[in-house]
Amino acid sequence: MTTGTLYLIPVPLGPTPPADSLPPGVLETIRPLTHFVVEQAKTARAFLKAAGTDCPLQELQLQELNEHTRPEALDTLLAPLRAGHDVGLLSEAGCPAVADPGANLVARAQQENIRVVPLIGPSSLLLALMASGLNGQRFAFQGYLPAKEADRIKALRELEAESRKRRQTQLFIETPYRNRAMFDAVLQHGQPATRLTVATDLTLPGESVRTRTIAEWKKVPPPDLDRRPTVFLILA
Repeated sequence: MTTGTLYLIPVPLGPTPPADSLPPGVLETIRPLTHFVVEQAKTARAFLKAAGTDCPLQELQLQELNEHTRPEALDTLLAPLRAGHDVGLLSEAGCPAVADPGANLVARAQQENIRVVPLIGPSSLLLALMASGLNGQRFAFQGYLPAKEADRIKALRELEAESRKRRQTQLFIETPYRNRAMFDAVLQHGQPATRLTVATDLTLPGESVRTRTIAEWKKVPPPDLDRRPTVFLILA
């Protein structure tokens, strides 16, 4: 039996119309799908309603995959694909399977030779890198750094040392309500000449991408980062 295709569907980075950040071809691919794997059904339905679907919303099959999903549940999530149905994988925002539990489903699909198709859409990481002015030839995404202060400081120092050694841009993110703590930690423990980019609310009305050395950041008022999605980048 022919298996279905797993479509990786990017989602806008905030409350904006899907057509503002997704190409028409992507929206056309989404509309006929009836099966989806999503982080949260409620927000996924809101996105699908805005994107438009050929099938009534209440008839769509939505299964959740998030940080609470047990590994053995992946078999259930793969069942529609094995039965020949195409499935859309959605993140809460941005590209699925990047700093996202959907990566586990993609890995299993690849193991079973199920076709995986990434669709075009917003990636906060690449948008931040593009606008940073830092090294776009050599870079690494580190995901979330440790929440505990001592571990976070250690991680920041290691990333700065690695950046200096390899001339490599280091990207990392934080839970929005801890953004200010992360910003303060970078300023306190980074070297004065290290460049720091703070990219906030990308693709949204309040978008801001600013790059300064740590010494320069210390001379200006801190940016408003409270509960705003932010990507941090450093280049030593």
